[in-house]
Amino acid sequence: MMPDDSTPTDPFAIPPDTMGMTADQMRRLGHRVVDMVVNRFERRNAESVITTGDAVDLTARLGGDLPEAPVDPDATLDLMAQVVMQNMQHGDHPRYFARVPGPASFAAILGDWMGTGFNAICASWGGGSGPAVVETTVCAWIAQMLGLPDRTEGVLLSGGSLGNFTGFCVARSEIGRGVAYLTDQTHSSLPRNLRQMGLSGDEIRILPSDDALRMSADTLRNAIADDIAAGRRPMMVVATAGSTNTGATDPLDAIADICTEHGMWMHVDGAYGAPAAITDQGRAVLRGMERADSVVLDPHKWFFQPYDLGLCLVTRPGALERCFSMNPEYLRDVQATGGQVNYGNRSLELSRRSRALKLWMSLRTYGAQAFRDAVARGIELAEFTEAHLRSQPDTWEVITPAQLGVVCFAHRGSDAADHAARAARLSESGFATLSSTMLKDRSALRLCTINPLTTREDILQTLDRLAAPL
Repeated sequence: MMPDDSTPTDPFAIPPDTMGMTADQMRRLGHRVVDMVVNRFERRNAESVITTGDAVDLTARLGGDLPEAPVDPDATLDLMAQVVMQNMQHGDHPRYFARVPGPASFAAILGDWMGTGFNAICASWGGGSGPAVVETTVCAWIAQMLGLPDRTEGVLLSGGSLGNFTGFCVARSEIGRGVAYLTDQTHSSLPRNLRQMGLSGDEIRILPSDDALRMSADTLRNAIADDIAAGRRPMMVVATAGSTNTGATDPLDAIADICTEHGMWMHVDGAYGAPAAITDQGRAVLRGMERADSVVLDPHKWFFQPYDLGLCLVTRPGALERCFSMNPEYLRDVQATGGQVNYGNRSLELSRRSRALKLWMSLRTYGAQAFRDAVARGIELAEFTEAHLRSQPDTWEVITPAQLGVVCFAHRGSDAADHAARAARLSESGFATLSSTMLKDRSALRLCTINPLTTREDILQTLDRLAAPL
């Protein structure tokens, strides 16, 4: 019940919930949510990896007339747990191998809950100095783990799409409008970003990848020379650190040399693959990433955070603010000075929740070495998968080797339709799920093995089920 104007000013004399829920009700329901989540963690290996519901059925169960009167919150929680949360992919399941898994850790979930529960905002220094320092801290920690320069600055966003868009905007702000170079293996959201940023068709150069499905330095050099001869200005190279299709990484050192030679911006899309650089093996594969002007990664993938969390890191101090800063009169009282950061001036987001709390909580709770070990585990699992596939040459053919937790392969004698059918049958069984894909003109199956809870037996059973006759 909402208080009226006669309510005493004693803060403990009014209901603690804005809409009138009592403290006892809040505690009981909150504890019930924690129990539901932990119970699900304990049994997730036994649940279906992915379930896609029927639109008519789900609308009938979850929709209906607007509830003018209160509905029992326990019944609503049950409906969420039993219907809403069951009809979705479970990217943290140990046998979720499709696309890129999202194996969130519980300490990160606690940090997310705290931020939501305290209604934390991270937009202006005056309105959120604590959350701002946490965000600055985690951006510096991640940059250090990746081996990026000490001068690196960052901003947290919803994911790779907005992270890359943010980096592109900064590149244009710093370099000026011109041609952006990428390949046919670049993530499909990135050409869309460039178009929505206003680049024309002849300013988006999609280059053919080489036989290893990577950007060719020679092809890039030739394209730049052609554009200069045609009077166009090269602006940026979009390099990939761990392509979605195969896990391949472009030749970052060679690309950095070319960007330096032509005064271009080097952007690295490492949405899932960049965290591999926190391991010795991954750092060798990603050599040259430390020379980039901007790097994007999704901590909701290989840093084990709940959705959503993307990170755009920029190695040119002040470039984010030069691109996005605004200082309207109504924010005059909360502007930052002297090393303070207004995160509303580092991207297009102004009203923004504190996404950093979950990453800060998990890095402090588990320690950086635990993350290194977990990422190394994902790399090792893909290598194990490749070795097993090669041990059965009559059944399987490896199309691309294990690269940063991804391996692509084909079932002997199968075409694209057959691969899609095998993948669909596996998903429908609920046991596991993986992706079918096309590598230029070659049909393939694809496993992404970045969940540290995945076992070798999970992989072997998945492959056995895939190989069974249709």
